[in-house]
Amino acid sequence: MTIRQLRIRFLLVMLAASLLAAPTPAPAQHGDFDLDNALVPVAEIHAGGPARDGIPSIDRPRFLPARDADFLRGADQVLGIVRNGVARAYPIRIMNWHEIVNDEIEGERIAVTYCPLCGTGVAFASASGGRPLTFGVSGLLYNSDMLLYDRETESLWSQIKKQAIAGPLAGRELTALPLTHTSWSGWLREHPDTVVLSTDTGYRRDYARQPYDGYETERGLYFPVANKSRRYHPKERVLGVEIDGAYKAYPFAELSRTDGEVADRIAGQPVTIRFDRLNQSARAFDAQGRQLPAMTGFWFAWYAFHPETEVFRAGRG
Repeated sequence: MTIRQLRIRFLLVMLAASLLAAPTPAPAQHGDFDLDNALVPVAEIHAGGPARDGIPSIDRPRFLPARDADFLRGADQVLGIVRNGVARAYPIRIMNWHEIVNDEIEGERIAVTYCPLCGTGVAFASASGGRPLTFGVSGLLYNSDMLLYDRETESLWSQIKKQAIAGPLAGRELTALPLTHTSWSGWLREHPDTVVLSTDTGYRRDYARQPYDGYETERGLYFPVANKSRRYHPKERVLGVEIDGAYKAYPFAELSRTDGEVADRIAGQPVTIRFDRLNQSARAFDAQGRQLPAMTGFWFAWYAFHPETEVFRAGRG
C-alpha cells in the first residue's frame, strides 16, 4: 500500500473523530448487522474505517439562499435536485464528510447520498413498500461503494444497486430520483432561485478541506471490487443509465468528442444525453424531455456493478 493510500485510510478513520460531543462508537463489524440473508457474498462486504454513524448523516439540514453561500466558488461541485418546484444544491465539499442528507421538500421525504470512493451521487425517495425510512452510514462497503442502513429495520442498502442487500428488507428497491452532478456556477445559472445546504450542519468539520485529495486522479482503488475493466481510467467519469434492466455508460471522454447532445436508444427506448463540457456535467432525458434518474460516477464503480454494460463510443453510438 502506498503512502497516499495509507493517508487516505487514516483520513477515513479520522472522519469519525471530530463529532461535537458524542462518544466514539465501537468499530463497525459485520456482526453489527444481520447478514444471514445477504444477497451478495459476505466476504465482499468490507469495513471502510469509520464505525456505524462514524460518518454522520445530516438529519436536520439547513439551507441558505444562493446569495449567502459565500463559501462556494463557481467551480465547486454540487448535487442539484428539483422537487415540487423547489431547487436545492448539496455541495460535494459537505457531502464528502457526511455522505447522506435526510431531507424533506414540500412534504416529500428524500435521501441525497454521495459516495466519495465511487464519485456517485444518488437521490432516493425515502420509502420502500410505502414505509418511510431514514438512513445512516453503515461504515461498510460493497464493491467500494457505501452501504447505507435504514434506522427503522437496520437493513443494509447498496447505493449503486439501489437495493437492500441484507436484513429484513433484503431484495426491496429504492426509487431513484433525477439528480444533477455539476458545478455551482452551472447549477446557479439554471436555477438562480436555488437554496444551498449550509455548512451549519451541527458538526465541527473543515468544509474547505478535501479529505480525499488526489484520489480522483489516482488509478488505485482502496477496496476490492468484483469486476474490473481497463477500457478507461478507473476514475474516468461516466453517466450511467439504466432502463428496464439494460445498462449503458457514457464516458465523459467520449461525450467530449460530440457536439454536446447524443440521441440514443436503450432497451428500445429513445434517450437524449446532454453533456455540458464547461461544467463537466451530463444528464439523460426521455422522449418527453423529462430528466431520468441517471448516475454520474467513476468508470470502475459503474463497471463493478454492471459488467454487462454497453458503452457509448463517439461516432459509433
